[in-house]
Amino acid sequence: MFVYHFAFDLRFFRMINADFEHDIWWLVFRSVIVSSFMTLVGISIVLADSAGTGTPQFLRRLAVIAVAALGVTLGSWVMFPASFIYFGILHCIVLTSLIAWPLRRSPGIALAIGVTVMIAGLLWSSSFFDVRGWSWLGFMTHKPVTEDYVPLAPWAGATFIGIAIGHALMRANFRPVFLLDGAPGWLRWLGRHSLIVYLTHQPILLGTLWMIVGH
Repeated sequence: MFVYHFAFDLRFFRMINADFEHDIWWLVFRSVIVSSFMTLVGISIVLADSAGTGTPQFLRRLAVIAVAALGVTLGSWVMFPASFIYFGILHCIVLTSLIAWPLRRSPGIALAIGVTVMIAGLLWSSSFFDVRGWSWLGFMTHKPVTEDYVPLAPWAGATFIGIAIGHALMRANFRPVFLLDGAPGWLRWLGRHSLIVYLTHQPILLGTLWMIVGH
């Protein structure tokens, strides 16, 4: 994510000429980032439930992310009024989490829904979903003009699949990811404060580049 956004900022200041909209390398890179985010949301839902997180506590945490999503919308509207973010990654996380939470203990159903949503989102489209009022669902025929766009289909599918992965990891006593036990402290800190990191890294990168290029 840091690499992608830093490159995006370099283009914003006209320091590089990268085609994020059409270059297959950048498109795949972004897809990997978004799918990993949304998959981790599903895994985190399972971990939160196993740790005894109740629905009220879950909703309070989700409300914080919703406020952050609103902040992203307002901030992007100030910077990019013609292409502000109306349904980006945080918006998708909030709505998908609400939908996925009731299935946190049903990995089989979650997996089936996840695969279906991803396949449908990738293979089916209709011009009906091209308008902003419906484009947040996905199924559009072309990407809307916005700085970040993460519709429910196909990306919510990754979260439902993440619920199944979370249960599989728990059954395996997390042996498939045992190497994470040796992660350095700074990396653990980033993981535990991911929302703060996400909200602050772009202002820091943009501000640093602004001071360097003198604009």
